[in-house]
Amino acid sequence: MTTSAKVHVLVFPYPAQGHMLPLLDLTHQLATRGVSITILVTPKNLPILDPILSKHPSIKTLVLPFPPHPSIPPGFENVKDLPIHAFVSMMCALHDLHRPIVEWFRSHPDPPAAIISDMFLGWTHHLAKELGIKRFEFSPSGALALSVIYGLWRNMPKKDDPNDESQVVSFPEVPNCPKYPWWQLSTVYRSYVAGDPVSEFIKEGFWGNMESWGLVVNSFTELERVYLECLRKDLGHDRVWAVGPLLPPENDDQPRPVQRGGSGSVSVEEIKSWLDAREDRTVVYVCFGSQAVLTNDQVRELALGLEKSGVHFVLGVKEPTKGGHVEGRDCAMPQGFEHRVAGRGLVIRGWAPQVVILKHRAVGAFLTHCGWNSVLEGVVAGVALLCWPMGADQFSNATLLVEQLKVGIRVCEGARTVPDANALARAVADSVSEKHVEIRERVKALREAALEAVREGGSSVKELDGLVDHLATLQPELSNNLQSKQNGN
Repeated sequence: MTTSAKVHVLVFPYPAQGHMLPLLDLTHQLATRGVSITILVTPKNLPILDPILSKHPSIKTLVLPFPPHPSIPPGFENVKDLPIHAFVSMMCALHDLHRPIVEWFRSHPDPPAAIISDMFLGWTHHLAKELGIKRFEFSPSGALALSVIYGLWRNMPKKDDPNDESQVVSFPEVPNCPKYPWWQLSTVYRSYVAGDPVSEFIKEGFWGNMESWGLVVNSFTELERVYLECLRKDLGHDRVWAVGPLLPPENDDQPRPVQRGGSGSVSVEEIKSWLDAREDRTVVYVCFGSQAVLTNDQVRELALGLEKSGVHFVLGVKEPTKGGHVEGRDCAMPQGFEHRVAGRGLVIRGWAPQVVILKHRAVGAFLTHCGWNSVLEGVVAGVALLCWPMGADQFSNATLLVEQLKVGIRVCEGARTVPDANALARAVADSVSEKHVEIRERVKALREAALEAVREGGSSVKELDGLVDHLATLQPELSNNLQSKQNGN
């Protein structure tokens, strides 16, 4: 493992849990390898850094005031507190940190030689060029999903009929030529309006991603080899590092659940005790990530399906946050549901300790929205995946799981689609029965590949070491540039 790298890197996360946590896990890996790190954060997100700062006291922070934005109420600095459409507003607001970052850089005695920033911060490519340093895009999405995103913004497809949401868009330059109806494409892309200043800023950001010096992907070679090669070909260089799965350190279970996600209605100890009383691979875990809030109709059919399935289950339910409430989405369980499934089902409101649940021996399947972090956690746990993609990169992730790797079963699609309770009950029951032995064997093999990737000598460990070695070559370049400027002055 590389330990002698003397390079300073600025890490800039996008303030959404699914983006921030994997980049902080990457930051942990870099710090372990001797990289000097400054993390840029706004004041209200500073507590999220407590675990990594306590583990790595050498890490510095650059705390900058959150820039005001007309679409973001005062006091909101994290997407989890806002409606999903606030993603774009957050991307625009954070651009106003450009000038404060430049001022900090130019006054710093040992400024960073590189910026590693989230895919939603593509404008930092132009910031890095202004500062004379390198920018590395961090993708919390997988390689297939990123290939599709690049294809969208590079080719800018349009609908033949403005009212046809089912028009199919294909990506022939991506291996296996994935195809998606218009409504399954990125919401950010579908909201693009030529000439609109916000839309043009977003487009320039994604183009900035494709022009950046390097790319770090939260995936691993054995999972997405052909799509990683596709990215290298698309970008025209080999500075693509697959360093995943980026997950919490194994020995860090006790403090991390609360620190990583918040609080839930059931304690970690109660959940473990409940699972301990179940047989191996008989429990289905159901959770839809940190953003999705189901409609009342979806909750009704989901609950009815779980009830009819007859299986043991753990159901994590995200309730609407202030500022994020949508009419018809109060996540109320059907009357009497919890009483009828008492002893067979455990309902967790709020945050659920997903990694702890998935890796428990009793859990055999995972009904998921196919967010990439959840996909990786499910793969590492070696559980069958029941796929209900709802938006963003989730449709691409479902393509990978169901059609390419064949470790998942598609049970529903869309953020507004209401599943059929009877069909859902059958799929849930089958997922922990003998019917899907082949899927379980395939996901077991994928789990071993994931664990091998992050062991010493594994593909992702080698990629991390290679990334650090590459970063180390940038520090002398920066020093020479700064010296030349000083001499020129």
